[in-house]
Amino acid sequence: MSFRFSGGSRVCSRAGSVRLSRGGAGFVAGNVCVGPGAESSFSCTLAGISSGGSFGNEGSSRGNSVGFINNEPGLFSGNEKVAMQNLNDRLALYLNHVSSLEEANTDLEKKIEDWYEKCRPGKGRRLDHDCSRYFPVIEDLKRQILSMTTCNANLVLQNDNARLTADDFKMNVEADTNGLRRVLDELTLSTTDLEIQREALSEELTYLQKNHEEVRKRGNINVEMNAAPGLDLTAMLNNMRAEYEDLAEQNRKDAEASFKEKSASLQQQISDDAGAITAARNELMELKRNLQTLEIELQSITAMKQSYESSLAETEGNYYAQLQQIQEQIGLREEQLQQTRTETESQKLEHEQLLGIKTCLEKEIDTYCNLLDREEQTVAEELDQLGNLLSLRVHSVEEKSSKISNITMEQWLPSKAP
Repeated sequence: MSFRFSGGSRVCSRAGSVRLSRGGAGFVAGNVCVGPGAESSFSCTLAGISSGGSFGNEGSSRGNSVGFINNEPGLFSGNEKVAMQNLNDRLALYLNHVSSLEEANTDLEKKIEDWYEKCRPGKGRRLDHDCSRYFPVIEDLKRQILSMTTCNANLVLQNDNARLTADDFKMNVEADTNGLRRVLDELTLSTTDLEIQREALSEELTYLQKNHEEVRKRGNINVEMNAAPGLDLTAMLNNMRAEYEDLAEQNRKDAEASFKEKSASLQQQISDDAGAITAARNELMELKRNLQTLEIELQSITAMKQSYESSLAETEGNYYAQLQQIQEQIGLREEQLQQTRTETESQKLEHEQLLGIKTCLEKEIDTYCNLLDREEQTVAEELDQLGNLLSLRVHSVEEKSSKISNITMEQWLPSKAP
């Protein structure tokens, strides 16, 4: 708001603005001044307020002054001047507070933008550890571990196969050895039986020879008896010997036939049993081969299972570690989010307080403007009076100056005439 008076004329112009910029308020006021050429002048300067919250007059950061020149009487009463000064001081304090809050808000917004810029996907994130360069090395190590595990499993299988083959060969050799030992035992028993039979037959042969010698010796004895002629004992003995020899031959033939029959049946049974044993042995060998194959497959499956279990445990450990890192990052992000929400709430409260302050400032500015409007008429009247007074004084001064000039001319002309 500005008032300018010059040469008794009055020009009244008013300009003011009130605006809110990001929580701040601004008020612009002009100057109240009296132009040069008058004997007395009045100057009232109100602080100009910038949008950032600083205020001043013609580039000054802060200032408020009410001045009177040439000891002229004041246009405002003392209470009104004090009220205006208080309003101006309070407005300056409010705007300083608003300016500091705006600077803090700007700094906080800049920090939040920098943080989001740093944590944005695709940028270098300082909060997280970039482990992407280790992934190829980890994959290569995993492949090497898997290859070494497979080679180890193959070596274990080959070792087990060799051990099983050696065990099978050992079992076969032991079985053959046991069979040969049984055959040797049977042959030993048969030899012993044959020796016993030979000894028995030798004893029997010796006994028969002895009996035969005795009989032969007894048969050569001539017994002469004076008896009546009887039966021919020699013929009877010969007949009995022939009969017994025939009976012995028949018994021998019967025993030989029975022995041959029993031997044939026993040989047939032995051959049948040998075929069954061979079939059973072949079946046993086939079962052993199947068992060995199944054991090899079982060991291979067991090795694969152990490898898969170790891989699964390692994968679970890796994913558990990654999950822990992700949970830690989530917790950190939640804390940051909570902190951001808290700061946002505090900023919201500060903005609400600033809005309340802005409302109070607008009310005070309206009061300020109303006070200035009420004083405008009084100021205009007093300034009219002052202008009239100044006009009269100027007129009197002009008259005095004209009179002085006339007197001077009159004094100058007579002095020039002689």
